[in-house]
Amino acid sequence: MYSKLGMFIGGKWIYETEFGCGEDVLNPADESILGFLPHASEYHLDDAIKSSEIGFEQWKNTHPDKRSQIILKAADILAQRTDQVSQVMTLEQGKPLAESVGEINQSIAILKFNGTSAKLIKDELVADRDSGLKTFIKPQPLGICLCLTAWNFPIALVIRKIAPALAAGCSVIIKPSEETPGTAIEVVKIFQEAGLPKDVINLVFGVPHEISDYLLSRDEVKKLSFTGSVPVGKLLAKKSAETLKRFTLELGGHSPAIIAEDADIETTLDTLTGFKFRNAGQVCIAPSRFYVHENIYDKVKDGFLKRIQNITLGNGMNEEASMGPLSNSRRMDAMKDFVDDAVNKGANIIYGGSRHKDIGYFWEPTLIENISESSKMMTQEIFGPILALFKFNDYDDVIKKANSLNYGLASYVYTSNEALQEKMAKEIVAGGVSINTASPLHPEIPYGGIKESGIGYEGGMDAIYAFIHKKNINIV
Repeated sequence: MYSKLGMFIGGKWIYETEFGCGEDVLNPADESILGFLPHASEYHLDDAIKSSEIGFEQWKNTHPDKRSQIILKAADILAQRTDQVSQVMTLEQGKPLAESVGEINQSIAILKFNGTSAKLIKDELVADRDSGLKTFIKPQPLGICLCLTAWNFPIALVIRKIAPALAAGCSVIIKPSEETPGTAIEVVKIFQEAGLPKDVINLVFGVPHEISDYLLSRDEVKKLSFTGSVPVGKLLAKKSAETLKRFTLELGGHSPAIIAEDADIETTLDTLTGFKFRNAGQVCIAPSRFYVHENIYDKVKDGFLKRIQNITLGNGMNEEASMGPLSNSRRMDAMKDFVDDAVNKGANIIYGGSRHKDIGYFWEPTLIENISESSKMMTQEIFGPILALFKFNDYDDVIKKANSLNYGLASYVYTSNEALQEKMAKEIVAGGVSINTASPLHPEIPYGGIKESGIGYEGGMDAIYAFIHKKNINIV
């Protein structure tokens, strides 16, 4: 059921390395060992670069229609393998099977958008002057792209990077999280079956900073695309700057959700509970701070409590489980640290707040209030199943609080007042403002954080053009 773990370099699968370097991959639901993942040496990384150079020369000269055909075929194969890949994902990441299937469906949509859009990349006449001088923009792929992804969405994050890079004509070295390698391995297999030339994608694993330091030091690598934490993003940006590589950073968030006194309470509660505890709260755009108008605070608190009590913790492979484990032991330690710190500073736990079971990385869905502004969970990304409640009575003040952190990824507003909707949309500083909804990221929509939540955009044509240089051609 689980994937055979290995790296894909130069068109060959490598399941063992000379020195046996690697690590065990664990099932977060029961802490059992799923398999042994080999790590790349500098020798392997050199081979990946050589392979990627060959792949880039071949792929950039492949007609856009052919590139489109291969990406779209990969989407079809993935759709056929939804059951298999979803099981691999749940085993290594922990989320319920239904969520894994949903993530795969999202990834199929991303592939279809980028596959279709690949055919739209062509020369563009931008000026035709009376003097006879014509100026064209000739889009050209950047070259070898290094893509680094996190463990919370093992297929969507990989596809969100691979698909636009391939549509643009780039070759890719992908290093997914070592904690969720099996899903990425299945993706590479699918692309090979779809007809992608063997050198266009190289898949490596290893100690993250060793891999990134070595590859980012190489001039052959022209672009970095990273999804992960703010501190790591800053380090990678500095490293990329040493060789002036282009980079896209999709970093962390600490998203506010503002519930106005005229909100449709029941609908809002249903929307936010489902969205907050999806993937056990390990979602960068999930709301972290819930600001509730004082006139409806008690009703909202009771409504959240009722819904949270109905969440069933369990192994994601079991149909009855509505929330799986956290992905690793580090997140367990982080949740305990957040809760202990908040309680020590006067917070009140309404529900949860503890580890669930002795085996597996399960943390109770937690509802907490009266949190000090100096608490760690108010300044650091929570990235877990903790719902923090706050009262407010002034809309200007709550907007200031929403904007008070250095994060600026997502935000959420619930009100039927159109004037207030407009005010919130205009004044909240974030990559996006969702009003009366918590919509997922659609493949055709560019999305990017501001402040310390990122640089650049993923999604839409903007994502494809992030892998392209627009060469200026002047002709008389």
